Amino acid sequence: MPSTKREQAYRIYLEFLETAESKRRWSIFNDVPWEKQDASKATDEVGDRVEIFCTEELYVPDYSSRGLDLSRSMFGMAWFQTCWAFEESRHGLVFREYLIRSGLRSPAEFEALETAIFSARWELPFQTVRQMTCYGALQEGATFTAYNLQRNKARDAGDDVLGAIFFHIARDEAAHAGFYRSMLQLELGDDREETIADLAYVLSRFKMPGDGLIPNYRSRLSNSGAGISPRSFLVRVVWPLFTTLEISREEMKSAMKKHAPATVSNERAEISV
Repeated sequence: MPSTKREQAYRIYLEFLETAESKRRWSIFNDVPWEKQDASKATDEVGDRVEIFCTEELYVPDYSSRGLDLSRSMFGMAWFQTCWAFEESRHGLVFREYLIRSGLRSPAEFEALETAIFSARWELPFQTVRQMTCYGALQEGATFTAYNLQRNKARDAGDDVLGAIFFHIARDEAAHAGFYRSMLQLELGDDREETIADLAYVLSRFKMPGDGLIPNYRSRLSNSGAGISPRSFLVRVVWPLFTTLEISREEMKSAMKKHAPATVSNERAEISV
């Protein structure tokens, strides 16, 4: 008897969890070499980059609660959301600890930052599980790309602490993106045309969670060197996703014409596929 979509989603999550538990789990306390903290590496530019990453991660209560509300009827997706929330909360915590331990931010400054964060709420940018799965694949891929770039910067600067932090969280983000890709493969098998339509729709309206929520988000990313370019997003995230999902550019161009109206003008929608 063929397994149901719900059962397949559960199996995808179980495989994700097994890998996480056996190969990927890491400790803020034991796997980051805090004893190598070097104040000379903690520049203002580094502080600005880490702060904007930390700020985006601290909206986890909103991301997780809204994600659970949407996915609660599918065990695999809902339990992935709970696991994801734990891992993302750890990212926010380790960024916070780096900023405090390095002296780049004081506890009082973090008090003010947290007050500002929790005065606004993040809302779901899309309203169906499949659309949010498309969004997750793109967003996690973009985040992995950004964090991997920061890992390389930390390594080049000789910052062993920040290098270790970005190594661990980038690996988490890659795993999250992999889960969403697997779920999209499941969706494509169930309804290829509608899944590609949703991916086109989401891609045309894509923006990172902090965009529109965190003040001066795009300029802060650009000025601090924390962001990635539209070209990098295309080459490192979008095209590899199409390849993995075996979606041709012709299929996507056709879907974009139908589901990405010309009135959409954000920088992601302007990227040619």
